[in-house]
Amino acid sequence: MSFHTPPQTKLQVPGMPTYAAGNLTKGGDLAQIVLDDQVYTLRITRANKLILTK
Repeated sequence: MSFHTPPQTKLQVPGMPTYAAGNLTKGGDLAQIVLDDQVYTLRITRANKLILTK
């Protein structure tokens, strides 16, 4: 029998805006984020990881 330590959860920083990735993508897996004149793509992978590309 194997015992595993549960993953530690990161605490949210008070006062820092927090967004659920699913809300940003409106339930899909892609969203665009604009910073100044640059457009970035946020993608949720099949492994439920986030990738941000320019």
